[in-house]
This record gives sequence, C-alpha cells and structure tokens, in this order.
Amino acid sequence: MKKRGFIYFSVILMISAMFMLGGCGTSETGKTGEELPLIQVGYVHVDHQSPLFVAAKKGEDISENGPFLQTVIDKEEYKLISDGEAIADVELIATKSGSEAATLFAQNHIDMALFSITAAMTGIDNGTPFKILGPIHTEGLGLVFPQGSGVKGWGEFLAYVEEQDEPVKIGYHSPTSAPKIVFEGALHREGIDFTADINDLTADILMVDLRATSNFIPAMNSNQVDAWVGPSPHPQVATTTGVGELVLDLRDLPPEGYWHDFPCCIVAATEALLTDDVKVAEQFMQVMTDASSYCNENRDILAEVTADWIGIPQDAAQKSTVVYTTDPSENWVRGAGIYLDVLNDMGNFTGALQDKELEEVDEFLFNFDIVEKTLQ
Repeated sequence: MKKRGFIYFSVILMISAMFMLGGCGTSETGKTGEELPLIQVGYVHVDHQSPLFVAAKKGEDISENGPFLQTVIDKEEYKLISDGEAIADVELIATKSGSEAATLFAQNHIDMALFSITAAMTGIDNGTPFKILGPIHTEGLGLVFPQGSGVKGWGEFLAYVEEQDEPVKIGYHSPTSAPKIVFEGALHREGIDFTADINDLTADILMVDLRATSNFIPAMNSNQVDAWVGPSPHPQVATTTGVGELVLDLRDLPPEGYWHDFPCCIVAATEALLTDDVKVAEQFMQVMTDASSYCNENRDILAEVTADWIGIPQDAAQKSTVVYTTDPSENWVRGAGIYLDVLNDMGNFTGALQDKELEEVDEFLFNFDIVEKTLQ
C-alpha cells in the first residue's frame, strides 16, 4: 500500500509539473514557447530618427490596431507585437555614426538600422548585403549665422556674400553630408562660385570641413567660419542657446520646391532578414510608418521624447522642422540619384556603384516592396 501510494503521489506531481511548464510556455501576448527571432536594430542619437524613439516610448499608442514595440528594458530591449502576439525580440543598438552602422552590418552584428543614406550607399558599394527600405525623414537642414547677424532668407544671404571682400567661410560636418550636398547644389544651380581651396580668393564662398557636428558652434565663435550648414537638431540648439540664428531652412533654397523631400536618414535591412523573416521586417517597418505619422501629428510629445532620448533642450526639440515619413517619393528618389552622382564624382565608390546612374543600380540599392505595403 505504501508503495502504491508513493507511485500515485509521484504521478500527481508529474501531471502538476506538466501543467505548470505548459503555463510557462505561453507569454502574455499568447505566443507559444518557441524561441522568437532576435532582431538587432542600430540607430544614431539624432532627431532624424525620432520615430524609433517615439515608437519605443509610446508603444501601442502610435496606432489603433497596428503592430507596436512593447518595452522589456527601456531604450534597450523590446517585443515586436503583431495581432496580439510577440513575433520578435528587438534589441536597440546605439551607434556613433552612419559609417559605424554600415560596419556593424558588414560584421553581421545588426539586422536593421536607421542611418544616413550616404553611409548606406557606401556599405552596399563595399559588398555588404543589405537593402534600403525607405526614408525615415526628410527636411531639417539649416544655414546658421551668429546671433545678431541680421541676415534672414536667401536674398539677404546673397546680399551679404556680395558685400564681402573675401570668400564667406561656410562650415559643414562631413563631405558626404546632406546639408553640404544640398547647399552646394543650390549654389551651383544659381551660378555662385564656391571652393574648398583656402588659397582661392576669387570665389564667393569657401567651404570648410569641420569634421564633426560638435565643432559647429566653437568654429563659429572662434571665427574659423562665418556660418555653417547642418542637420537638425543643431540649428535649433544654436538658436535656443542664443549663440546662433537660423538664416534659412535648406528646403527653401532655389529653385523653389527642388530640395523638398531630400534624402538624409533611411531604414535598411539585411538581405538575410528580408529572406528569412520578411514578416518581421514588414511589421517593424509598419511601426516606423505609423510612428512617423504620429510624430508629425503630435509635435509636443515628439519634442518631449526626443529631448529625453538624445539629451537636448526640449525647447530646441520643439523647433525642429524635420518631416517624418517612410514614403520614397519621386523627389526623394531623385535626391538619392544626386547623392550617387556626387559620391561618384568624389571617387567614393570602388564597387558595384562605381560610375553608375541610379536607374542602373536602383534594384541593387532599394527594396520598396515592404514600405509600399505599409503605406496602403
């Protein structure tokens, strides 16, 4: 009897354990105990990528019934939730620059990233297998003069340039940066002579490589440059802190409308992810699309989240002129072609993009199938 009782008791324990294990194998979102894919997403601490920050902070608030990010560890780990179930673990990885993101792609350390289109093009040219899925923003580029300069708008800027006896020194932070390419493109189209040669005193404008955005304000304060062109949030921080004033938004450069929707930061994914876990890529891109709309419609929340995430004054974040979108518009694609031409002229490409026109390599660079689904 004792032996039979012991066996009976053991069976009861085993059955109870099975039920307990079965309960542990189901998450709150209803997904069974199978291991979720881990998607590592790189980003840079700039407000150009605020839809990611807002999606991470606001979760399911960004859309009524769409996918969303569920916090596990704030600013680091999330669940990607779709139709009430977790379909992937998401790890956010902060990078220092677009070139670092491209390197992480090459090392297979990330699956997706938000970073600059020029760095993405360079990575793809080097043979790293990933695709640009679409933009994450447009706009947000500015020309900044010292506070009290009295220069406002394109016309007054031209008048200022004409009044000077020497070339006006304009700083930029990278040879392949969007502000530099847009600004020089407008100068070229308007027939304004510019140079990078410090000894060329015949030019109207001398372009000065400051090598980092952190040098914008010190270079202007020390008179190394008379002004600079840079991406948001730097113009807004300069105006908010009282050291600079925004002369013009580069989207307003002539000819009118030509520089609208110009590319800067994009969303990219590895070809492996697009092959093996395309649903995850689609749902993450849907989150970015929904978060972009949410950012545009809720600027106060956008400013609060951005200021906290990247560490800038909220007043500066509030003044941002960035437009968030995942739509690769006709103007955006044309701008990508301009980047390709400029980078080829500079000799930056040595691989698949070397000496190519955009129409020759667009399928090599882009995969818009996913974002077109999210925009429907």
